Amino acid sequence: KVRDDASKAFLNRFERQFIQLTRHELHGHARFLSDSTFDLHSLPESLRSFAANEIPLGRYELPRRSGQAHLYRLGHPLAEHVISQAKSHNLPFAEIEFRYADHGSKISILEPLRGQSGWLAVSLFTVESMDQAEDHLILAACTDDDESLDEEQAKRLLTLPANITSTILALPAPEVVSSFTATRQKEIRREVSERNAQFYEAEAAKLDGWADDLKVGLEREIKEFDRQLKETRRASVTALTLEEKLASQKQIKAIESQRNDKRRSLFEAQDEIDKHREELILQIEGKLVSIYQTQELFTIRWKLN
Repeated sequence: KVRDDASKAFLNRFERQFIQLTRHELHGHARFLSDSTFDLHSLPESLRSFAANEIPLGRYELPRRSGQAHLYRLGHPLAEHVISQAKSHNLPFAEIEFRYADHGSKISILEPLRGQSGWLAVSLFTVESMDQAEDHLILAACTDDDESLDEEQAKRLLTLPANITSTILALPAPEVVSSFTATRQKEIRREVSERNAQFYEAEAAKLDGWADDLKVGLEREIKEFDRQLKETRRASVTALTLEEKLASQKQIKAIESQRNDKRRSLFEAQDEIDKHREELILQIEGKLVSIYQTQELFTIRWKLN
């Protein structure tokens, strides 16, 4: 139940962010009726090449609550355009005033920052490792007194109503901002490395389990042949006739031959295990070559009123 509630909370937060982004990008082309419903009355110039059935005008809902509205979701051509356009914006250096009073509710972690100003920088840190890529947004912020904000404070700051007070030439952010960014990058690298180590341990455990099963099975069969040899030799000693003794010796020879085959199989299995282990190490080493990329998204001077 706790996980279900957390999942719903995440989805609701994601939906709110998605709608806020859409509201911004479709300004002048849509009328928003609520936090989840809007009427699209015209298409941006960049979307007019789409067929009417691909991006129809009319009402959109996220999630859809009525049969008459279009379902607005990720993957929809309109949503893809909104996201693509937002990501392509050039974001010059600016001074931004955040209006806490217009938010309408109390945000405890921002209360101590009211009346203060400072710097905030957002960067995209991309890590490619283990045949997959993952993106991390790093929010580094501080006050003019060089006191660092934690990332949750920076995130909440960006949710407030705001207006740009001026756009000026870019100024270098304080050292505390770049230092925080570098620290977060190191933490992310360590997290990725630890996760990769866990992956290797899991793969090595699978290999060890397979190797143990293989060796235990062969050793069990060899022990069974040893038991048969012991019994056959005992029978040969107690045999009364020459024919019985010769038959016992032939049986002993056959069992020894089978046991030797199993011993060879055991040695071959060990060689195969060593080969698989080397292949695993080479495979993991190849995947462990990590590529790190940093993209500066924007830097602002902020003031919280």
